[in-house]
Amino acid sequence: MINNVVARFRDGRVLKGSSLDAHSQKPTFHLRSPDGVMEEIARSEMKAIFFVRSLDGDPDRNDSVDLDPTDRRARGMKTVRVVFEDDEVVIGLTSHYPVTRPFFFVLPVDADSNNIRILVNRDAIKEIEPQD
Repeated sequence: MINNVVARFRDGRVLKGSSLDAHSQKPTFHLRSPDGVMEEIARSEMKAIFFVRSLDGDPDRNDSVDLDPTDRRARGMKTVRVVFEDDEVVIGLTSHYPVTRPFFFVLPVDADSNNIRILVNRDAIKEIEPQD
């Protein structure tokens, strides 16, 4: 399945494009830019890989940080607050808490977010804590 992704690096770089193999089990993935250039990227260089609805997004939109109590995605999930090295904060749902894997998925609590899911590099976070 082709996924639109925004690859955010630990050094601050950002690449946008599509990927067929950006998942948590491989050390690298391939990203094809909108102009067709293919690049192989090491997951260890990543802050996170954002799987998105649109590569353009909406820079004026602020995602909700409150989980809708009727959101069916929350079943069996834990709401967490992730703080990255660069102080970006993501409030999301994860099935793996406490986090023991090097990479783990978070779903944004805002079901209408441009982000569908986020593959987080555990080494790129300052802290992660449960939200009650």
